[in-house]
Amino acid sequence: MVIKMMKKIMITLIISVTLGALSGIFLHSRFEDSLFAFNEGYKLTFLREGVYTDKKILEENTKKLDPKLIVYDDDKYYVYVGITTNEKIAEKIKDIYNKMDIDIYEKDVYINDDTFINNVEQFDSIILSSKEEDILTVEEVILSNYEEVFGNET
Repeated sequence: MVIKMMKKIMITLIISVTLGALSGIFLHSRFEDSLFAFNEGYKLTFLREGVYTDKKILEENTKKLDPKLIVYDDDKYYVYVGITTNEKIAEKIKDIYNKMDIDIYEKDVYINDDTFINNVEQFDSIILSSKEEDILTVEEVILSNYEEVFGNET
């Protein structure tokens, strides 16, 4: 009798855990990360060339990078070459720099400034209809806009 009761409890427990896990997977796949309350702002993809601690090395290694945004934070220089909301655009920019033998890394950054986010989205729509040679020119405007809105400390 005790064994039958233990089997019932175990079966109920296994079914409950399985249903809970499936529900969690379903809900997680249905909602994008930027919608959860613990994230601060809207998710943008920043395309980073590198992180430097020495300004002279930074200047030497980024001579041929144009456009670029240098952000000084936590005693490090972060070099960004693009900001976008669109994964296809991020891939296009990475491809451009890969052709120049420059590795580019993606970093998700959450921004609260609606005006800046709207600007990036508008420029993204321009990039989607632009030729490859014009993409970096548009990114230069986005990077300048970021610097204008948020500043940098280089």
